[in-house]
Amino acid sequence: MAEYLLEASGIGVRFGDFQALAGISLAVAHRSIHALIGPNGAGKTTLFNALTGVRPPNAGRIVFGRHDITRAPAHRRVRYGMARSFQVTNLYPALSVAENVRLAVQARHEREGWVFWRAPQRRDIADEVQAILERIGIGERAGARAGDLSHGAQRSLEIGMALAGRPQLICLDEPLAGMGIDDVHRTKELIVGLRDAMAVLLIEHNMSVVLSISDRITVMAQGAKIAEGPPERVRNDPAVRTAYLGSAA
Repeated sequence: MAEYLLEASGIGVRFGDFQALAGISLAVAHRSIHALIGPNGAGKTTLFNALTGVRPPNAGRIVFGRHDITRAPAHRRVRYGMARSFQVTNLYPALSVAENVRLAVQARHEREGWVFWRAPQRRDIADEVQAILERIGIGERAGARAGDLSHGAQRSLEIGMALAGRPQLICLDEPLAGMGIDDVHRTKELIVGLRDAMAVLLIEHNMSVVLSISDRITVMAQGAKIAEGPPERVRNDPAVRTAYLGSAA
C-alpha cells in the first residue's frame, strides 16, 4: 500500500485572468485527519473543488489510490472511494432522515439506483441505513423530516449520506460552521471516529478543534500553501501567525 491515499501536485486553477490557486501540492495519508485552513479567500474551497471534480484544475496532477483522477468527473471519483460534503447543507428536506440515507445507499447499488417512489424491499439496505444513522448519532430521528432537524443534526445527516458510499476518503467543507457548543462536540467526536475506517480531509475555521484532532495541517493564503505539518509545528509557524493576524486564530 502506498503511503498516501491522495496526492495532488502543482495544482493550479484560473478563473479568467485570476489565478485562484498556484502550484498547490497536498498529500493525505491513509486513515488520517488532514485539515486545510487559511483566511477567507485563501483558496481552500477552490482546492476542494479541484480535488473532488467540481472544478478540474488548469494545471497539476491528482492521484487517488492507483488512479490518476486529474480529469475524472466527480461521479467517477465517488466510485473510486471519494466522498464530499459542502459548505451549504445538501439534503432532501421534505424526505425523512432515513429516506435521505437510503437514497445514498441505493445509489451504490446499480439495480436499486435512485428508487425513491416505493418502500425499500431489501433488508440489507434497510439494515445499512439504520447502522449509518446510529453511527452519526441520529438513529432515534429516522422517521423525522430532514428539514426539521437542527443545523448540527443536518450536518451529521449529510456526513451519513457521504458515508453511504463507503468511501476511503471523505472531504468535509466546514462541517462545524454555525453549530452550537453541544453540536460541535458531537460532530468533533464523529469526525475522530471516522479515522478508524477512512481518511478525512476537512476545511474548518474552528482552530481549537483543528489543532486537537488533526494529524497534519496545511495552511493556505492567497491561493498558495504557506505552511504544513503536525499541529504543534503549524501553531508556532511565524507565517501562519502572520496570515491569521487579527483573526480568532
